[in-house]
Amino acid sequence: MQHDLIAQARTWLAEDPDPETRDELAALIEAGATQELAVRFAGTLQFGTAGLRGELGAGPMRMNRSVVIRAAAGLAAYLKAQGQDGGLVVIGYDARYKSADFARDTAAVMTGAGLRAAVLPRPLPTPVLAYAIRHLGAVAGVEVTASHNPPRDNGYKVYLGDGSQIVPPADGEIAAAIAAVGPLADVVRPEDGWEVLGEDVLDAYLARTDAVLSGGSPRTARTVYTAMHGVGASVLTAAFERAGFPAPVLVAEQAEPDPAFPTVAFPNPEEPGAMDLAFATARRAAPDLIIANDPDADRCAVAVPDGAADGGWRMLRGDEVGALLAAHLVERGASGVFAESIVSSSLLGRIAEKAGLGYEETLTGFKWIARVDGLRYGYEEALGYCVDPEGVRDKDGITAALLVAELASVLKERGRTLLDLLDDLALAHGLHATDQLSVRVEDLTVIADAMARLREQPPTALAGLAVTSAEDLTRGTDRLPPTDGLRYHLEGARVIVRPSGTEPKLKCYLEVVVPVADAAGLPAARARGAELLAAIKRDLAAAAGI
Repeated sequence: MQHDLIAQARTWLAEDPDPETRDELAALIEAGATQELAVRFAGTLQFGTAGLRGELGAGPMRMNRSVVIRAAAGLAAYLKAQGQDGGLVVIGYDARYKSADFARDTAAVMTGAGLRAAVLPRPLPTPVLAYAIRHLGAVAGVEVTASHNPPRDNGYKVYLGDGSQIVPPADGEIAAAIAAVGPLADVVRPEDGWEVLGEDVLDAYLARTDAVLSGGSPRTARTVYTAMHGVGASVLTAAFERAGFPAPVLVAEQAEPDPAFPTVAFPNPEEPGAMDLAFATARRAAPDLIIANDPDADRCAVAVPDGAADGGWRMLRGDEVGALLAAHLVERGASGVFAESIVSSSLLGRIAEKAGLGYEETLTGFKWIARVDGLRYGYEEALGYCVDPEGVRDKDGITAALLVAELASVLKERGRTLLDLLDDLALAHGLHATDQLSVRVEDLTVIADAMARLREQPPTALAGLAVTSAEDLTRGTDRLPPTDGLRYHLEGARVIVRPSGTEPKLKCYLEVVVPVADAAGLPAARARGAELLAAIKRDLAAAAGI
């Protein structure tokens, strides 16, 4: 067994084109580190609807040039099998370790396979790549990014020519094509022959960002902005300047791309501590709001002044921003369909219904939301917002930030705030309070065991609220394809439990709806909502054994 493992590692080493991972693997072989080698050679990184994502390092269970070259070769074979020979593939990348190398390898493989390849001019936000696919008439796009994952990770996200991320059956067909790739030496990788795009593709994207705003709307909101050590700062500041907003005050320590993400444990605005520097900057600059992007700038976080909050600033939940943007679009006279994933707040459906607009629920991820017919606006609770589906069929943290700043400006002109509008929505539709129980694990069997336990012994009540219906989403529903998840409806509440598709986490999404008679009743409703969410979280953790 040990001999087979060493032989497998030596075979991989002989093919590896990267001196760094070759040295890493050679050292492991030399040291006889069979335990570590067993982990790295336990299989291969699985290509799914999120593409590839994993820790950087040598071996088939890590992100490295060998894995990326195989992925690119499989994607090229798939595209040619679809009759796209000679078609254009656009490639974008963020500023993480190895991202530029992975982008270059992908361009070389596409060129060698008889496709045309074009690489974005520099590390840029993921939505710029999503925009460029349709703008340039490409047959596919690749974004090299691990979004808000830890510094040691990288990833590989695939879009098809409609500008949306892949969904079944394309993901399975691409995975099969990757598995069929032979020796790396047989993958043709010329030294040149692809195009490096100029700044004009970014200019075209920025020109499009203006379209999300109303002509003549106020542009007075002052912002503090953090790029979270990612690639968003130059693009967001350019978009704000074009739109005529005051220049955002940058969180200096996090403004420049840095793959080490030195000031945060996780480069995700939702994670504890990630926004501390932004709050400190805001206490000095006294802006109207804080805006944060994640490192590839497809997500947008918002914080607002709140005298009742610790430190004077409060992060809005993704569901709150999702409802605020929906209300803003309704007031602007939007038409079309509003859509969200099943894990997001049901408040969006109530806003759409009252406005006489279409409404759709989808599975988790913008690969599903972006495909809704007639989509005008889509959001997901994990800070993702699609506010210009004709331009970018994916979440876009730049255009979402512009729309938030416009809304804040409109309210400011009226002497009101985003918190005032949230109060209005609670009075109109009931207080929708949401929270998440998220458990990060080292051992993935913890997640499988929790899901199995909930399936075998489903809870009959949570927080004293009876479970009125329970659905195992692996069977699908009349509106949704199958997915690994459980949904519970309670009296005045809803719970969804699912494994994360991109991180080693079990995620439980909780929502309670508390009726509110008048403004005087809001504090009590909020207290009741928080109390119920805490009790549901406690009871659900016990039921799942986590």
